[in-house]
Amino acid sequence: MMLSFLLTDLIIGQSRSVINDGVDKYDEGKYDEAEKDFKESIDENFETYEGHFNLGDALYKQKKYKDALSYYKNALALAKTDKQKSHVFYNIGNTFLKSQKLDESISAYKQALKLNPNDLEAKYNLSYALKQKQEKDKQKKKQQQKKDKNKDKKKNKDKNKDQNKNDKKNQDKNKDQQKQDQQKNDKQKEQQNKNQQNQQQPPPEISKAEAERILNALKDDEKDLQKELRKQKGKKVKVEKDW
Repeated sequence: MMLSFLLTDLIIGQSRSVINDGVDKYDEGKYDEAEKDFKESIDENFETYEGHFNLGDALYKQKKYKDALSYYKNALALAKTDKQKSHVFYNIGNTFLKSQKLDESISAYKQALKLNPNDLEAKYNLSYALKQKQEKDKQKKKQQQKKDKNKDKKKNKDKNKDQNKNDKKNQDKNKDQQKQDQQKNDKQKEQQNKNQQNQQQPPPEISKAEAERILNALKDDEKDLQKELRKQKGKKVKVEKDW
């Protein structure tokens, strides 16, 4: 992936000297020192497209993507030509790409190509970003499918668990009912056995003396009854006179 870097001869006075020093240090890989020079040039002349653009590049090389993006936006506001704007959008696309913000990087590369359709590096990076997005979306979809599958699996597991719980509950309920029915049957059988035993038992036996006492009592009752009857038969009937 290429990164555009602007070298310019359109800088005047001391700012030109400071920026040129920064460019030399940048080429030597001394990005932190180049950063200082570019910041100095901006302090001397804030409204310079080149100072903001080059400072963005120095920060980008140090992986300070958030700060780099800020200065690229400043450069975009100060750009006067489509070529300058195209360079800024290209580098903004690179910055977003490094930050894994694929949608933003794709949008920036498209803007760069609108301004400069012949920019092969922008075309290549756009193609790369689109492929990355496709892979990311595919991975995201795969993860979502896995998540949904696990969710369905858990749902089925919970459903089976609830079903087993209900089955056990019903089994326990049936067992309790069977136990109650058995107890009821046992009680009925026990009562039936008692009734049968009571029917089969002979009347209670009495002693000989008790039998004689009862017999004598009956005889005495009979004598008293006969005596009472004789009294009633011998009683005179009083006849009323009708004269």
